[in-house]
Amino acid sequence: MRAEQLARGTRLGEGPVWSAAWGELRWVDILAGDLLRLDDDAIEHWHVGPRVGAIRPRANGGVAIALERGFALADGWGSAVDVLPELWTDPALRFNDGGCDPDGRFWCGSMRYDEVAGDGVLYRMAPDRSVTRELDGLGLSNGLDWTPDGGTAYYADTLTGRVDRFAYDRDRGLHDRREFVSIPGELGHPDGLVVDAEGGVWVALWGGAAVHRYGPDGELESVIEIDDAEATSMAFGGVDLDQLFITSKSGLFHSEPGVHGQSVRAFAG
Repeated sequence: MRAEQLARGTRLGEGPVWSAAWGELRWVDILAGDLLRLDDDAIEHWHVGPRVGAIRPRANGGVAIALERGFALADGWGSAVDVLPELWTDPALRFNDGGCDPDGRFWCGSMRYDEVAGDGVLYRMAPDRSVTRELDGLGLSNGLDWTPDGGTAYYADTLTGRVDRFAYDRDRGLHDRREFVSIPGELGHPDGLVVDAEGGVWVALWGGAAVHRYGPDGELESVIEIDDAEATSMAFGGVDLDQLFITSKSGLFHSEPGVHGQSVRAFAG
């Protein structure tokens, strides 16, 4: 299967999100510090900072944002951005990707600009805006999403070439880490990911010009190719969540994969 190209022009497109509350697709251009939205085939840009890693809708409206070195909140598209305190001062590190857990907490992981492993951290912001360090010693922290029942999370650290599986509950957070799939380097490197309504795990392959769908047993079940080597992430969207939007370093693509996605989980703060 090959995806249709919708747009080009991003410096580092990432993190697509479809929210019914927004009624549209939004994603980020990390290096431009912009949020983008697709509305009737027109792309609008909203500059929110020097860098931006990930976004999620807020349960009461607006958007939660992971900026370069900390989180931020805004009430709506183009509104004032409430920048929360920086979590670190080292300019060699930035936020990269994340997602919200079933309890409405926003997780996002960091990476070094030079992509040397060991300094990445996975942080978690609670609805009261308090932030905790959850995992240390990471490489290039990337895609994170939960199964429909909320009991399992999948996480990619690009530098390991693996997608790992965690058990999840409210009190312990992510725990019992196990390897889910290891992707050979000649196929690309795991980047963003999303879990569909059937529990299938979609993984974007940086350097692989494709996204893979793995069944819950880790078996490769389908491949969607794109006309860009650097696939970065994907999201299900549309009224019926049956459209798959794929971001790459420089573009946006669309496919109809034959399965439905989950509604995106919102930040509860």
